[in-house]
Amino acid sequence: MARQSALKQERRPPGQTVAETAPAKLDRLIHERLRLGILSALAANESLTFNELKKLLKTTDGNLSVHARKLEDAHYVSCTKSFEGRLPKTEYRLTAAGRRALEKYLDHMEALIQAMRER
Repeated sequence: MARQSALKQERRPPGQTVAETAPAKLDRLIHERLRLGILSALAANESLTFNELKKLLKTTDGNLSVHARKLEDAHYVSCTKSFEGRLPKTEYRLTAAGRRALEKYLDHMEALIQAMRER
């Protein structure tokens, strides 16, 4: 039991279950489908280019750009822009803060799943 969820440690009002109090604690920045996909893909890879992420997540340039920027503004991902020949290259990496936030989010989701299975 090395990984104990914060959900099990927090106090809830009498009669409330973990599932009833937990949704307010979710990291709303990560909970959005495309942003969760970006973080998950970067957690599994050292880095990915804009085009690799776009292909992997099956999304548009504009959609990926907006969501990647939100993660960058939160310091969850870092973005490096360069050129390969005459072509621009944008590369993303998961930051330490992003990895911690993703792990916290996953721990929270695991606790919710466990609470629902125990019912």
